[in-house]
Amino acid sequence: MKKRLVIITVGKTHSGKTTFAKELEKKLANGVVIDQDNHAQFIQTHYQSLVPNQGANTLKHAVSRLIVDYAKEHSECDFIICNSNLSRTDREYLLNELFDRQKFVRILVHFDLPVEVLNERVASTKRSTNIFRDDSISFEQLLQSQREEVPVEGEAEYLFTINNCEEVNRVMEEILAVANERVEVDSYENH
Repeated sequence: MKKRLVIITVGKTHSGKTTFAKELEKKLANGVVIDQDNHAQFIQTHYQSLVPNQGANTLKHAVSRLIVDYAKEHSECDFIICNSNLSRTDREYLLNELFDRQKFVRILVHFDLPVEVLNERVASTKRSTNIFRDDSISFEQLLQSQREEVPVEGEAEYLFTINNCEEVNRVMEEILAVANERVEVDSYENH
């Protein structure tokens, strides 16, 4: 049985995580994007009365966990976890509790774009803030409040960093090479 991939994005709002994840999903033969913004939007639209007023959004996390557990058990998909994942504790939970190294090749993709670029993107965004519990919060406020614990070598088997848009294709190609190496090893072992 071959290990599946889990690609976990790390980065502040508007750093390109979602665009990257969707593009990688198209290129990765059996990839699926798990994006908590989609889960938050669904809950905000259909279950607003269940959203907690403060503290952790446990409903959103439960929906995400259910989808991940279902996909792990009922598919052979490779995962693209498209969240900010700025906290080392949150990444450790994903890496140690959900995607252990015995069954997954774990890859972190750190979006480390200059703050000036993020400020420009946030200022001109057309994205809806309906993913937020408090509709008075803006992406500018979110960006200013985000604190990042930078990923380090050894957190996962692979760590790729994107410092500018030109590096996106290179990182995608390196991830696809990891996927292909995994297939070649499995093919060789089965003969």
